[in-house]
Amino acid sequence: MADRDKPLIVQGDLTLLLETESPGYLAARDAIAPFTELVKSPEYVHTYRVSHLSLWNAAATGRTAAQVIEALSEHSRFPVPQTVIREITHYMGRYGTLRLEKDGSDLFLTAREPLALAEARTVKSAREWLLDDMGDGRIRVDGRFRGHLKLALTLAGLPVEDVAGYALGDPLPFRLRETTLGGKPFAPRDYQKEAAEIFHASGSAKGGAGTVVLPCGAGKTIVGITSMNLCQCHTLILTTNVVAVRQWIREILDKTDLTEDQVGEYTGQTKEIKPVTLATYQILTYRQKKDADFPHFDLFAARKWGLIVYDEVHLLPAPVFRVSAEVQATRRLGLTATLVREDGKEGDVFALIGPKRYDVPWKVLESQGWIATATCTEIRLPQSLNRYVEYAQSTDREKVRIAAENPGKSAVVEQIIESHPGESVLVIGQYINQLQELSAELDVPLITGATPNKERERLYKDFREGRMRVLIVSKVGNFAVDLPEASVMIQISGTFGSRQEEAQRLGRILRPKEDGRQAHFYSLVTRDTREQDFAMHRQLFLIEQGYQYQIEIREPGQ
Repeated sequence: MADRDKPLIVQGDLTLLLETESPGYLAARDAIAPFTELVKSPEYVHTYRVSHLSLWNAAATGRTAAQVIEALSEHSRFPVPQTVIREITHYMGRYGTLRLEKDGSDLFLTAREPLALAEARTVKSAREWLLDDMGDGRIRVDGRFRGHLKLALTLAGLPVEDVAGYALGDPLPFRLRETTLGGKPFAPRDYQKEAAEIFHASGSAKGGAGTVVLPCGAGKTIVGITSMNLCQCHTLILTTNVVAVRQWIREILDKTDLTEDQVGEYTGQTKEIKPVTLATYQILTYRQKKDADFPHFDLFAARKWGLIVYDEVHLLPAPVFRVSAEVQATRRLGLTATLVREDGKEGDVFALIGPKRYDVPWKVLESQGWIATATCTEIRLPQSLNRYVEYAQSTDREKVRIAAENPGKSAVVEQIIESHPGESVLVIGQYINQLQELSAELDVPLITGATPNKERERLYKDFREGRMRVLIVSKVGNFAVDLPEASVMIQISGTFGSRQEEAQRLGRILRPKEDGRQAHFYSLVTRDTREQDFAMHRQLFLIEQGYQYQIEIREPGQ
């Protein structure tokens, strides 16, 4: 029997159709979010997908197949197809079937069912690391390739739960401050503390590797620091750029009793190795020639690290994945606002850093006041007839840039700035020439990758402290920039259809404002071009989190 009041249609191919105009839309969306991914979002019907990886990540956070099936059944207009029930039961049942366990100094692959071990033996890419069949439901494993084995089996549809434990690392006793250096009371928020505790799992082999997913502005750095405090060991923290490294250092010194002698920076400018060391992905992946070794990979063995923190883990470069496969005996914490990777490497994060251990929907934290309420507006504007002719005659790649660099965007940027008097405005884009022209027109500073770090920090400080109301940034502003009072973001161009970039950019303005005002995110898009198509894809993750984009269509001359 069909229940026409319910908004969800579950299809046999594991896709879900969700009607946005239904009264039950919001409840259904929130119910399916932990185990699905939004695929497309036209006005009235959104399409979601249930994947093996989304089910395994749900299982890793403690959800069961019965709970997933119940969530679908509760909101589904028609009975959930038996094929879907079987697939969910099968794939969620696979998580934890294969386990890596330690016995003395030896590492073993074990299974709840003998058939699972036999299946693992058939995976060609895993065979060289599976050594002796012990005949008791265990296969001895080459411990040097613990990560390689997990990745090979995960990609073959056989996720491995790693409970082999971790090296303790050199001890580093320290405490969290109750009052910051600035004199403000400090204690981790409940969700930050809970995320760290679930990751650490009281030091047991059940914890120690995994990813915490929280919105930008929700304090992922505090989750990292709280996790360090639980581990009490030498820690290596990897992040996106020098500005982020220094923000981490400031937070660590402000929120803990660690001293400057104990916290070091390892970047292109400074190479200190201390009990807590912060490095950039850029320095780790530096090499003189394409076929040369990575000289700074020695950092992973420079000390007995007990914890490695991967900030913005969704941006992890491929070479760091490779070295991470070799440090599986070290606790690993990934921090991110979204597990979405446009290169499809979510499975690598799952296998090598660890499954999702904790997440909180963006709208939940917004409702609790931990991140700012935000409105999202897409402004579609025309371009001149001459540019449309040029656009029509260009290659696909050229079309993207022509649309993105629409000169008509400059006037709209000025209008938006004028409509938010007294507010701090960030303008962000992809193309340097476009940004330079806008910077000259508005007579406001521009930060790009070529801006020296000292100058960047000065400009960010002036913006943060209110001496500058408008700042233009290139894609270097996508992440790890702490600008708490920024309340307006104007996006004039972006990286194709990148969902993660859209989320990171909104995140720049989500820190709660002292006066409680809303955040406003504007995306300027040229009508009837590929940029409009890319914009629809960029917005998927944020729509999945409950944000709605208001569409404003500008006519020529507006």
